Amino acid sequence: MKKLKIGLLPRIIIAIILGVLCGLFFPDWAVRVFVTFNSVFSHFLSFLIPLIIVGLVTPAIADIGKGAGKLLLITALIAYGDTVFSGYLSYGVSTGIFPSLIDRGNAAQAVATAEELKPFFTIEIPPLLDVMSALISAFVMGLGIAFFESPNLKKVFDEFRDIIAKTIEVALIPILPLYIFGIFLNMSFTGQAWHIINVFVAIIGVIFAMHIFLLVLQYCIAGAISQRNPFKALYNMLPAYFTALGTSSSAATIPVTLKQAKLNGVSEGIAGFVVPLCATIHLSGSAMKITACAVALMLMQGLSIDIGHFTGFILMLGVMMVAAPGVPGGAIMAALGVLQSVLGFTAEQQAVMIALYITMDSFGTACNVTGDGAIALIVDRIYNGKNRVK
Repeated sequence: MKKLKIGLLPRIIIAIILGVLCGLFFPDWAVRVFVTFNSVFSHFLSFLIPLIIVGLVTPAIADIGKGAGKLLLITALIAYGDTVFSGYLSYGVSTGIFPSLIDRGNAAQAVATAEELKPFFTIEIPPLLDVMSALISAFVMGLGIAFFESPNLKKVFDEFRDIIAKTIEVALIPILPLYIFGIFLNMSFTGQAWHIINVFVAIIGVIFAMHIFLLVLQYCIAGAISQRNPFKALYNMLPAYFTALGTSSSAATIPVTLKQAKLNGVSEGIAGFVVPLCATIHLSGSAMKITACAVALMLMQGLSIDIGHFTGFILMLGVMMVAAPGVPGGAIMAALGVLQSVLGFTAEQQAVMIALYITMDSFGTACNVTGDGAIALIVDRIYNGKNRVK
């Protein structure tokens, strides 16, 4: 008999539901068992975050610094600019709408009471580097490898990246549902989970609307530059959107994205270069989700959400999205370091971020890959002068 496989999103949803329900009747000692597990896992996660930054950002910067030269640089800059823009757009909309959806006083109390129970014991796992040291080290090493074209050192960091990506895939992602179960079990036990879930439902609706607006805006800009009908171009990319919606994988959607980009008139050479590259480095939809969720959680904590505080976060988030690994939940795992270092997120806040992000993972992926088609139109116009399809 075939082994039944349940995807990450269903497991996360099941974990949240079970956590909320079990919190209604679990005894104190049972809840503390999961609080203890979460304490150990959060220390392990804190230990890994600097390694994730070094392992992913260093080879990503080294790759962008060489390779296909001008074409690679222009594509990467467009992808980064679009990702940063989507972060600012998300911040503007979120700060305008979320305060009316979130009762800051009750929400802050909800998060505080969700942390009341203490673990039976803790295991300290000190990180080898703090987050900012890891970020600076990754930039220095990545730029140095690109400048000196050091093949041996590049190979070392490529292999280290593979180790980190495999660690995320087999040691972090499979345990996340149990970790999130413990978080929502604790919240439900203290009587605050339903308030938080109600807020999240409203947030998800706003983020989905922002995704649609971002795609229309991307294709209006791409259409103006490439002199094509933006709505027809966006319509042609719908097969890629729905494929990504079903697979939650940018990589699995590449063949469809390539086909639809060519249908929009993008030359075969440009499409073959831009689409696979953007599947890795263009995560505007993901940046939009992470920024909106961060604003929401900070509102729930009663913390400041001023633009100066978020500017550094959004700029650094754009870099982390370029380095995000191609595994389910990879973008939010790569962003944990910036959430911790710039916004000061605790392990519990990071866990709620992970849960909220993954519940919308397929919509973010669909937004990312559909936007790749807009970038392909722009790059093709820059290099080939005009599209050849009327």
